[in-house]
Formats: sequence, structure tokens, C-alpha cells
Amino acid sequence: MIICRTPFRISFFGGGTDYPGWYRHHGGAVLAATIDKFCYLTCRYLPPFFEHRYRIVYRKIEMCEAIHEIDHPSVREVLSYLQVDRGIELHHDGDLPARSGMGSSSAFTVSLLNAVHALRGESATKNQLAKESIQVEQEILKETVGSQDQVMAAYGGLRHVKFHPDGDIEMVPLHVPAERIAELKSHLLLVYTGIVRTASDVARSYVVKIESRRHQLRFMQILVEDSIALLSGRSDIREFGDLLHEAWLAKRSLSAAVSNPEVDRLYERARTAGALGGKLTGAGGGGFLLLFAPPEKHRAVLDALDGRIHVPFEFENAGSQIIFHEPGVDYGAADRERQRKGPSSFKEMPCAGVNARIAV
Repeated sequence: MIICRTPFRISFFGGGTDYPGWYRHHGGAVLAATIDKFCYLTCRYLPPFFEHRYRIVYRKIEMCEAIHEIDHPSVREVLSYLQVDRGIELHHDGDLPARSGMGSSSAFTVSLLNAVHALRGESATKNQLAKESIQVEQEILKETVGSQDQVMAAYGGLRHVKFHPDGDIEMVPLHVPAERIAELKSHLLLVYTGIVRTASDVARSYVVKIESRRHQLRFMQILVEDSIALLSGRSDIREFGDLLHEAWLAKRSLSAAVSNPEVDRLYERARTAGALGGKLTGAGGGGFLLLFAPPEKHRAVLDALDGRIHVPFEFENAGSQIIFHEPGVDYGAADRERQRKGPSSFKEMPCAGVNARIAV
């Protein structure tokens, strides 16, 4: 049995410049952080006593005989990519809802890769997890996603991530005192809008013609450097909120799908109540609203948001981790024989008043 825990992330600046269609030509950069809200994935080899070889539990329950029958795209392609040849059972739990702009899809993919590697006795590096998850999502699934979510989920922490035209991804150290990080954290509010959307659909609205947004994206990349200089210096921390506001205005101009009247209304109410800036945490359209406000204004800001759910959080630094690892019974030979014979090798047998299926 393996349990993998992988953090969700909040992105401050540079989102959009992490799409390969942009950074492969111009380079890109983001400032982001992971928080103490997690994707949990439990994984084990499935004993060969069942009709199905794969049982996947998330918002649905899937029981399949072959990998290609699995509906969940990430599960199907990760198991295929890693050439899994044994029956597996997976259970997913998350601290935050899916499709909410917190990098949940990539956190799931990173968790699954980490868990399956561990199940096979392999210790995947963070660099390996980031690269493999990018390959699965961008090259195999052909999803319109950037590259920051996978890197952040794998590594964790408050990170300045640079994306180079040759495809190299660089984790640049941040020299920021702990007191300054605490000061930043004390000004942040994370609020769930309740609006569910698919990030790739929103991203597609501006990534398809990304060169036509080069003015906004270059400006957003400059804000990454400005925000890091601010955090590393002694300027008033409230200037960070002003930069967030500038970045949000630039991001809204990428596409009409980035925001909507409901998000705009919530953001303006927050600003009127004392927030200096903010943004949606993902590609846009809904999900979580990250706001920057002086601590003494937090209550007023939350009261202005119509009872939207406030999610207190702390930063985390560990990234994706195997938090439980207990080897199970080795049914490898029996599982391979069961696969060779197929589901027809099972027959109904009475057992303690219930029907059981026993391999013969």
C-alpha cells in the first residue's frame, strides 16, 4: 500500500508565460507557491481475486479489465506510459475541489506517477516527476496546459521558476527572509468563488493565438522580476498587492473567458472593502480568488463577498511525498496468470452466504 500526498499551488505572477507555445520562443517565468492543501492518492496492487484488474475511485468508481478501458484520462495514460502489467486499485481524495484553479489536475498526475513508481520499488526524483507529468499532460493527453503546475506539485515551496526556449526549466533560489514571507502570508486571503470551469478550455481561448498577446505576456513576465525584487528588499509589502492588481488587469485582457461578471463583481467588492489587489489562481473563469489585503481589513473583505468560503492556509515546502509505504503480498505470478486466462477464468463460488469469485 502506498499513500502519496501532493500539494496544490497558488500562482502569483507570470501565469501564461509557462505555456510551451510561448516560452519555447520567448522564455517564461512564474512566481508561485504550494500550500498545505493536498491531493491524496492511495495505491496498491489489486489481489487477483476479482473480475476486474483495475479499480479507480474518484468522483466516479471504475472497475475495468484492461488499461485502455479506463475513462479517467490521466490514470489511463499514466498506467500505459509506465507500462503497468499488474492489477491496481487507486483511491483519490483532495482537500480542495477539482477545476478550481489550484493545479489539481497536475497534482493528481504527479501523485499518480509518484505512487506507481513507489509501488514498483522505484524512488522517483522531483525532476523526474515534473518532466514525466509534463510529458503525459502536454504530449500524450494533448491538454492545453502550462508547465508550472507540474513543477510546483513535484517540488513544492515558494518558487521562482524560469522556462527556457530550449525546454529547460530552472528553479531559481529565492533569497527572502522568513519574516518577509510571513509578512506576505499575513496579507493573503484565499476565497472559493464556487464557479467551476475547465482550465484548458479557458487557456485555449488565448493560447491558440498566443503571439497576439505578446504585449500582455511580456508585461506579466516583468512583474515576476518586480515582485521578487520587492520581496527581497525592504519596500512596503503593500506594493505586492498593487502588482497583483496590475497583473490581474493584464491577464483579464488576454481573453473574455479569463473573467466574467460574477468574478468582476466579487473582485470589485473586495477592493472596495480594503483589498489592494488579487487574481484568480489559475487560467481564469472561476475557481479560487486570491486577495491581498492588510490584515486589519480581512474581516471587512470577507464580509463583502456574500459568504463565499474562506480557506485559511500556510505555505508548504515539501512537494510531492510518499507518506506511507507498506509492501503488500506479492501476487505478481498469480496476477499475470489471471491476465493470461482473462476474466472467464473466474466462476461463481458460494462463500459465507455471499457470492465470491475465485480464480480457478
